Amino acid sequence: MSIPKNLKYAKTHEWVRVDGNVAVVGITDHAQQELTDIVYVELPSVGAQVEATKESAVVESVKAASDIYAPVSGEIVAANEELSSAPELVNEDPYGKGWLFKVKMSDHAELDELLSPDDYSHHIGA
Repeated sequence: MSIPKNLKYAKTHEWVRVDGNVAVVGITDHAQQELTDIVYVELPSVGAQVEATKESAVVESVKAASDIYAPVSGEIVAANEELSSAPELVNEDPYGKGWLFKVKMSDHAELDELLSPDDYSHHIGA
């Protein structure tokens, strides 16, 4: 199971890669393995406001539908439209082509609430 060292993690299994004032968000390798085959992704609209720890997207697999929570607050500046026709990218490349959305962060301090890679690894018992 992959837990990249350059990311921050939410206890709800989302990852964050910070690029300046923008946070790229996706779900972890652990989460996609638990969900199994992802068949549909509902993403937030560009321009929408999201709030940390609140539902912001939905990922559906052959097993279940799962809410995705925003790890940080701010404005959605991009959504991975490629997932509408290829939701399996979340399974195949959760930290790369399977990213979900980008948030222009309104409060950088929220990053301090997220888990380090080692803490996330401990959280999932890896």
